[in-house]
Amino acid sequence: MKIALISTSDIHSFIAPSNFSKRFDTTQAFGLSKAASVIQQLKKQYPHHLCIETGDFIQGSPLSYFLAKQPNHTVSELFEVTNLLNYDVGILGNHEFNYGIHFLREAINAANYPIVTANIIEQDTQQPLVNPYHIFELNGCKIGILGLDTAYIPHWEQQDHIHGLQFEDIVTTAKHYVPLMKKEADIIVVAYHGGFERDLNTGQPTEALTGENQAYQLLAEVPGIDALITGHQHRIIAQHCQNVPVVQPGWRGSHVGLIELEVEQLQGKWQVTHSYPSVIETKEAICNYEMITALNNLQTKVEDWLDQPLGQVIQGSMKITDPNKVRLEGHPYIHFINEVQKEVAGVDISCTSLFNNEGKGFNEQITMRDIVTNYIYPNTLAILELSGRDLRAALEQTLTFFVMKNNKVSVNDKFLEPKKQYYNYDMYEGIDYIADITRPQGQRLIKLTYHQQEVKDEETYQVVMNQYRAVGGGDYAMFTNDKIIKEIQVDMTELIADYLIKHPEIIAYNPHNFEILPK
Repeated sequence: MKIALISTSDIHSFIAPSNFSKRFDTTQAFGLSKAASVIQQLKKQYPHHLCIETGDFIQGSPLSYFLAKQPNHTVSELFEVTNLLNYDVGILGNHEFNYGIHFLREAINAANYPIVTANIIEQDTQQPLVNPYHIFELNGCKIGILGLDTAYIPHWEQQDHIHGLQFEDIVTTAKHYVPLMKKEADIIVVAYHGGFERDLNTGQPTEALTGENQAYQLLAEVPGIDALITGHQHRIIAQHCQNVPVVQPGWRGSHVGLIELEVEQLQGKWQVTHSYPSVIETKEAICNYEMITALNNLQTKVEDWLDQPLGQVIQGSMKITDPNKVRLEGHPYIHFINEVQKEVAGVDISCTSLFNNEGKGFNEQITMRDIVTNYIYPNTLAILELSGRDLRAALEQTLTFFVMKNNKVSVNDKFLEPKKQYYNYDMYEGIDYIADITRPQGQRLIKLTYHQQEVKDEETYQVVMNQYRAVGGGDYAMFTNDKIIKEIQVDMTELIADYLIKHPEIIAYNPHNFEILPK
């Protein structure tokens, strides 16, 4: 008998093939509606199948932001559309917590399929937040799906969003549950919202072993797993690792994961005899008509909201044409974000990032669309009191973003593979600095001043940054909770909109307060 494990991951609420940069643009090569058409075909091809959603489903696009922030709208409207796909089971991802536990509970209740995640525990009951696993029966064969989420969430998430929850190590959790599930199920499948921390073939580390991604360790230490579906890193993976079939199907519905299991009854028990992992690209698929039709009314409301004008650029340009030039030289858009942060926080040192290479900066007339397609994360702000030593260490860390290639300053591969991490390069204002990328990492700063005075190791400085970075996100170990002196618990997107209402006419300006050598 053949069993198909069909999966998506990291949809981030992108349903139509649109990145929302233009009104009703549906020309992008992704979207759950495209994946749904591929999944429909696979379900017809494989009578015995399970369809699995692998986390980061309810946050990430302007659509989900609209549902989370606009009055009289709820996340259930998203599921009125996505439930048409008829997933069999889903798991929680790290971004599921971004809009708070109430929003998450509404999503769990709205899904027409069970949500399972074993390693997120409610402290008062010491029980999982949702069921740890679910058992399905296909033609007499029992298949158990164990859900796991990256345990690194407390290093990123706002504490009020995860209050009362504890995040257990996934390997320890799997060691507990897999033997229990073996008593109920013939086949054990793990759906893990996390990725691979080591090369799948050699086992060599590919990133710092922080516990964010533990898929390789999971397979090395937990026997009895018949198939592993991963996510979180937005990678395209389809192969065997340690003799177990694994997939990771990209993000935003760009791909659909498929693991085909051939199972036979041997000595009275179902066992996997062969397995075939693959991923299927969706860009050529036609959108699922039923899903797009159901989305239309909500999409129109979102598009109208995105087109609300909030301000205008009266001098210069805030458009981004070359993202890496922005990172090397600064840009009026980056200056604008830092100005917003400084004004809200009441401090004069700020840092921010250009989160990806899709943002185009601001048009002459600035709309909500410009804001949410450039500032894509639901960040709040925090003010840290840092020593000069901390500040210098943070700059040295961010400067590892660059390397020399062919006598030119280029992006370090570790920020590109296995997952693009443009958001982990920061640009500062309120200080002046010069860096030389030909020098060894950790020794690149050749000038660092504040108010024309050299930054001293033992002096203290107040710096505003987004909350993800403030708690050490991106492996910024010098930033810790105990250095936070104030939090601003308003979504940054709202703060930008409020700033534009207060300052509706913007002059595009690049302060050129930092210099990256050689040019």
